[in-house]
Amino acid sequence: MPWDRNQMAERAGLELQDGFYVNLGIGIPTLVSNYIPDGMDVTLQSENGMLGMGPFPTEAELDADVINAGKQTITELDRTSYFSSADSFGMIRGGHINLAILGAMEVAENGDLANWMIPGKLVKGMGGAMDLVAGVERVVVIMDHANKHGESKLLKACTLPLTGTAVVDRIITNLGVFDVVEGGLKIVELAPDVTEDEVRKLTEAALVA
Repeated sequence: MPWDRNQMAERAGLELQDGFYVNLGIGIPTLVSNYIPDGMDVTLQSENGMLGMGPFPTEAELDADVINAGKQTITELDRTSYFSSADSFGMIRGGHINLAILGAMEVAENGDLANWMIPGKLVKGMGGAMDLVAGVERVVVIMDHANKHGESKLLKACTLPLTGTAVVDRIITNLGVFDVVEGGLKIVELAPDVTEDEVRKLTEAALVA
């Protein structure tokens, strides 16, 4: 059966490596902070100027002044540091972040990413997404495989305004894990009881062996 949001986040947790500096995007990616493997030292970075984010707070730990870039309340660690957003983006643009795990509306078979706006709908702006996909060593996307109408979100070409071109390395959907390779997307792993035929029916992008 397809993965739910938490199972997708747990699978994305396997992308982490000891010593990594990681930026988590808004939405499902924020859940990855709950699935850092035991014994692994990972430092989470936020565009609003925080390095070393802790897990989501309990009600007793809640502090409205401690938030991530998505304005969600989070917790501090003993090693947490704060700085200006200019310094934060300097880390990102300077190639000092190992991995970004982001949400998406569409991904194309060549790794193009659209994750910031739908024309005609009110949006807050690009945020840090454009800088992240340009400056981070590796980009992993978490998203539903299809939209609510059953139409593929893994496309031959994105229809929405792009965040970046050829920037996505790996896609984790509710149906499985896919790598962007020459010629299209390669199936790395399928969710339990999901078949390749099911995936092909719901994927517009080319699937290659």
